[in-house]
Amino acid sequence: MAKNLVIVESPAKAKTINKYLGNGYSVKASMGHIRDLPEKGLGVDIENKFEPTYEVTKTRIKTVSELKAAAKTAEKIYLCPDPDREGEAIAWHLSELLGGRKNPNFFRVTFNEITKEAIRNAFQHAGPIDMNRVDAQQARRVLDRIVGYQISPLLWKKLRGARSAGRVQSVAVRLIVERELEIRAFKAQEYWSIDAALRKLTAGAAVGLAPVLKKLGKTNEDEPAGAKQPLPAEAFLAKLHKIEGEKFWIGSEPLADAILDELQTAEWIVAKHGSVMPRRRSLPVRFSNPRRVASACRRIRRCALPSSFMKAWTLARKARSVSLRICVPIRSTSPARRRPIR
Repeated sequence: MAKNLVIVESPAKAKTINKYLGNGYSVKASMGHIRDLPEKGLGVDIENKFEPTYEVTKTRIKTVSELKAAAKTAEKIYLCPDPDREGEAIAWHLSELLGGRKNPNFFRVTFNEITKEAIRNAFQHAGPIDMNRVDAQQARRVLDRIVGYQISPLLWKKLRGARSAGRVQSVAVRLIVERELEIRAFKAQEYWSIDAALRKLTAGAAVGLAPVLKKLGKTNEDEPAGAKQPLPAEAFLAKLHKIEGEKFWIGSEPLADAILDELQTAEWIVAKHGSVMPRRRSLPVRFSNPRRVASACRRIRRCALPSSFMKAWTLARKARSVSLRICVPIRSTSPARRRPIR
């Protein structure tokens, strides 16, 4: 009979660890979480400092019974779930169910690799359960239940195949709802814009007024159809942005007509001329090594499905012949000669 009981999460880990520890240890698996908040009901006492109520998961009842039977005959019990927040919570639940609260022979063991040296070193430094991590996991779980418990039924009604909603999904839903409320509360405001079609005179800085001087009526929602008019020959479009150096808001048609009448007799002068440099797009990197092209082709071949392989291969060859030319040296008396490989 083994004197020490070791509990891990995975059965696969149990066999390997048992091999490293020897006959004095019995290694068993908890198969992950063994208890959780109840499936029915909130399971959290909001009035009593959010105290959670746990119950053994239905699929783990047999596992818990076997672990309890093994714990009764063991001198020491080592809890070895994964070294993270969830693993710490599993270790705490195991300790609570197996009597670890009153038994000082319960130890927490953590390791990041399953090797003989790492396992033995971890058992030499066994310690208590980190309750800070346990509390963090419980807070996450309780928050999930409180926030998502009322949203999940609504989600099931609206979306087929939906499972549940928790603290993350509820925040996303709130953002969507707030945005929708802003859209519904939005009130369209009337505004008008004035465009002038101008053309340059034969000499000087002045520009002449082309026959088209238009007034566009707009709102925040849409632009009236047919507002765009064809420009005369050698004309360019200028938009009214400022009046006497200040920004403006034309909120009514009479105000737009008044500005339009004033502009009909105005003198048009080019005060400043500037040009915008077009953005230069960097050229694709050329492969300078034939091995890189071969590697790229192999990647395309691996990624492409059998039905689309020939299409991918054709595209790769076209790209290689057009923009991925490679220059390699050939045997010649002139070291500068190169020939492209297609």
